[in-house]
Amino acid sequence: MGMIMVKCPQTGRAIPTGIRSDREAFLRSVVFYGNTRCPVCRANHNWFAREAWVEEPAVRPSEIFGDAPLC
Repeated sequence: MGMIMVKCPQTGRAIPTGIRSDREAFLRSVVFYGNTRCPVCRANHNWFAREAWVEEPAVRPSEIFGDAPLC
């Protein structure tokens, strides 16, 4: 599960929308429109799903292999 992100049009920085999804489900979703309060420039940004992406957290080795030692 990751966070749907959009780009702040004022600063160009990636900002979280507050919506969580996995990449495959997001790509299958219907086209939608969103509004997000930007923590960077403090403005509200309107966006379409085609402008957004899912940023998933890095996978830790313990999530793949469990708590077993890697060596």
